[in-house]
Amino acid sequence: MALIKQSVLDKIEVVTDFKIIQCRHDNRIVDDETGEIVSQGNYHRHVLVPGDDVSGEPAEVQAIAAAVWTQDIIDGWTAYMLTQQVVTE
Repeated sequence: MALIKQSVLDKIEVVTDFKIIQCRHDNRIVDDETGEIVSQGNYHRHVLVPGDDVSGEPAEVQAIAAAVWTQDIIDGWTAYMLTQQVVTE
């Protein structure tokens, strides 16, 4: 029995008024011969914010970003982040 590790994008969520994209990957161990899932439920998540480079993301994530990240959303996110900067002296 040969085991292989697979990372399956199993959940994409768009949250907040700024259309932040949350991606969840299920890291699975699969028997290469039978295709049976030996282990699953070891999740990895990452977040994409308006204006992020999504060229390395799966096509469905790229399509969602293109649909929801309008210029107004990107500008709003940028303005919001500028108000969050801490000034230290």
